Amino acid sequence: MLILEPACKISFWKAFHPMMIGFMLNCILPGRIGEMARPAILQKKEKVPFSTGLATVVAERIFDSSILIILFGAILASIEIDPQLSISFGKYNLNRETLITIGGNIFKLMIILIAAIILFSFSSTRQGIKWTINKIPTFFSLTNLSLKDKIQKFCASLICFVDNLSTGFSFIKYPAKICICIGLSFIIWGLSALSFYIMSFGCPGIRLSYLELFAVMIIICFFIVIPSVPGFWGVWEAGGVFALSLFSIPVKEAAGFILTNHALQIFLTIIIGIISAMLTGVNTLQIFNVNKIYNIWRNLL
Repeated sequence: MLILEPACKISFWKAFHPMMIGFMLNCILPGRIGEMARPAILQKKEKVPFSTGLATVVAERIFDSSILIILFGAILASIEIDPQLSISFGKYNLNRETLITIGGNIFKLMIILIAAIILFSFSSTRQGIKWTINKIPTFFSLTNLSLKDKIQKFCASLICFVDNLSTGFSFIKYPAKICICIGLSFIIWGLSALSFYIMSFGCPGIRLSYLELFAVMIIICFFIVIPSVPGFWGVWEAGGVFALSLFSIPVKEAAGFILTNHALQIFLTIIIGIISAMLTGVNTLQIFNVNKIYNIWRNLL
């Protein structure tokens, strides 16, 4: 809501419901299509341009990734990871090198996205991009009128997309909002770790401190970046067993704890997402028929 506010002011619940519906779709559909469904729902229900909504999703992921990188650095500085420790998951071997490689890739992507947001915040950069787009039809001046007309319409739509995208990134002009978002991100990560800690009370063999389980959660978050089935089934469990083994937790106890935690989170997310869809009047059957959104997402990938 805070990230979207400079572009379009909507209430907490009007921002919350599309987010939960998107999370629900991520749990049951491949390709993390929920990230595209959220701006599509905002466009339909709140008249927020799709590209503006998409920009806020990107910005949100940057905040999450930034905090995740910071916490990951703290973990590497405080926990010794045995280079010989390795857990197989499909074609992947989850080990110290895998973890560091994923962390490096996330960091690089975060830097690229931050640079893109900063560039879009300058009007001169946007004007340069739009000038370039406007020049595209001139390369097709000798083609038939029908093709040239289609290209001109496409370029006009692309310019509109650029304008709406920059609107979605306009929060960067408000340092106070950025600070609030960073603070809220830390709180959310802290509460997520608290859920791991509270659950450990009811799991025999899991006697770890809050900070140790915080480290387990962060390591899991890095491993679930690896492409997997909807809901991260399998890679979540493998990453969790790997993380808990760093604290000498036996595989049997670790697997039971991680599987239970994962199932509760996924099922609760799905339930809340369904409730959000019902409250907002979003037809989930239409969402599941997401050929258009899926094609857009696949093209972006």
